[in-house]
Amino acid sequence: MKKARTLVKALFGTALLALFLGVSSCKKEVKEEDPKEVATDENEAKFDQNDNKEDDSEFLVAAAETDLAEIEIGKLAQSKGTDQGVKDFGKMLVADHTKSANDTKPFADKLQVSLPTSITEKGKEHYNELNEEKAGKDFDGKFADMMVKGHEDAIAKMEKASEKASDVEIRTWAANMVPTLKGHLEHAKMLQEQLKNKK
Repeated sequence: MKKARTLVKALFGTALLALFLGVSSCKKEVKEEDPKEVATDENEAKFDQNDNKEDDSEFLVAAAETDLAEIEIGKLAQSKGTDQGVKDFGKMLVADHTKSANDTKPFADKLQVSLPTSITEKGKEHYNELNEEKAGKDFDGKFADMMVKGHEDAIAKMEKASEKASDVEIRTWAANMVPTLKGHLEHAKMLQEQLKNKK
């Protein structure tokens, strides 16, 4: 009887250990690595001895991160926005940032740079922050504010790349992107004002 009890305890202990290990491994699988971090780590390993290529890779990764986020936010604006200006801006974002993403790929291929393949953690934060707003005036206003701030940041990064990128083609492409982004910024500021004055 004592042996039987000991055997049951041993089996129970083994089952608990197996359950614990199973839960631990499940937890590890659920947490996905940020696509930006994956791309950055791959690029650092490739360009460890070449600072110029590493700088250019960081710029391309940042550009891709912006494009992926703006495309998703643009889609959200089209589905959740109530003001026609917000919907139109969202449509423009999807079109222009899809084109930008397609333009970035040849540079990445040429320099063997890894790019994020899906929206990054930072992009998800912005998306979720906007998606939490109820459809209507609050959502539209938040979207316009986010677009002003986001495009000010994007212009600063693109202007820096147009001057500092080592690859001549990347410098030229970045310089050509600045007017598009400035157009988006002006559009966002106008939308912001219109929405503030709307009753």
